[in-house]
Amino acid sequence: MDEFLPRLPFADWIDSGVDWLVSTFGSLLDGIASVLGGVVEGAVNVLDMVPSILLAIIFAAIAYFISTRKIAFFTLIGLLFIDYLGYWYPMLQMLALVLTSVFFAVVIGIPIGIWGSQKASVRKVVNPILDLMQTMPAFVYLIPAIFFFNIGVVPGVVASVIFAMPPTIRLTMLGIEQVPKDLIEATEAFGSTTGQRLMKIQIPLAKPTIMAGVNQSIMLALSMVVIASMVGAPGLGEEVYRSVTQLKTGVGVETGVSIVIVAIILDRITQQAGTRKKKLGGKLL
Repeated sequence: MDEFLPRLPFADWIDSGVDWLVSTFGSLLDGIASVLGGVVEGAVNVLDMVPSILLAIIFAAIAYFISTRKIAFFTLIGLLFIDYLGYWYPMLQMLALVLTSVFFAVVIGIPIGIWGSQKASVRKVVNPILDLMQTMPAFVYLIPAIFFFNIGVVPGVVASVIFAMPPTIRLTMLGIEQVPKDLIEATEAFGSTTGQRLMKIQIPLAKPTIMAGVNQSIMLALSMVVIASMVGAPGLGEEVYRSVTQLKTGVGVETGVSIVIVAIILDRITQQAGTRKKKLGGKLL
């Protein structure tokens, strides 16, 4: 049957499209690479300026005020354990990559989610794209990122942003759509505008769901940052990749445990960030 059906040069079309994009938007891509590289490098430098013990205490304090005492204690002990193992600076590099990726994923994803929640036509376009993004294997995201930005930290950030964005968009739309209809009707009866309804009713009520999307985006960005070590992204993922290629089981386990500790800290803190808590007399209210 292959003799009668000519093969479509799909791969050639993709290569031609990539070449055209690089030649047409080369200066723009270089600018994006400079900005992303500068943001990650600046974040690493800022974090590295603070002594490890003090930074661990700061993160533990953040965990205490946002989450619980147990999470704060785990944060302090976990970060000090990573420092004891000698992976503090790689951990800072990975944390900078994750935070940068999540920042851009949230800045882009939440407005798209809000837009989609207000217009059915936008949802019809966005949902199939999100389905494609969420079913695409993680390694595939690295291919266009390498073509556009070569190897290094920038393709890791770009791939992480794209990979981590769908949960933020989906759960933003879901959270706003789940706001009770009677509240929407009441605000409309009082003559509120769309912007007022969004800012004062829908987004505040959807905040826990939106933060759940941010939480999932952080977890996906963390996993992609580890995979991106294959294209030169620094951090704990690079240590894992090196231990695999050099068959160093002990180093691989150490770095794996360090990644798990960071993942648990970020997961538990962001899980509680969607709800406001006040502490009076050492008790959560």
